[in-house]
Amino acid sequence: MQKKFLLLALLLLVLPTLSFAQNKKNMTAAQEVEALERQRFAAQVKKDYALLDKYFADDLVYTHSNGHQDTKATYIQSIRDGKSVYDKIDVEALNVRAYADGQTAVVNGVITITSPPKLDGQLTIAHLKYVVVQIKDPKKGWQVVLWQSQKQATM
Repeated sequence: MQKKFLLLALLLLVLPTLSFAQNKKNMTAAQEVEALERQRFAAQVKKDYALLDKYFADDLVYTHSNGHQDTKATYIQSIRDGKSVYDKIDVEALNVRAYADGQTAVVNGVITITSPPKLDGQLTIAHLKYVVVQIKDPKKGWQVVLWQSQKQATM
């Protein structure tokens, strides 16, 4: 009986520490991923292909707000070819939740994308909600594996 009591007391002392350690890992991961999301958007605007290649996983699935789907290779190529052009990406909201001891993160946010003016001179502005899943690869670091956007009604 005394051994069971000691074991229970020890567990009660150790479990909060383990939980705190896991929460700390998740909090750190969430902060890292939030910074990387902002860097990723900047890389899209600047056409920083090296960073985009690093941030996107080889098996990326990106579903655009119009339903078109891209892989890592086809999306980066669309930027190179001028099919995906961004003058500015403003982050309006960004929420990151990390899981699995800071190895997986789910991001949801709201962005406004300003693209070059059309032939008539009007700006192209897209107001989007999006969801991203990132995983932390032991060799490559954080990588986007899934990305989906949805157009929002104009206000």
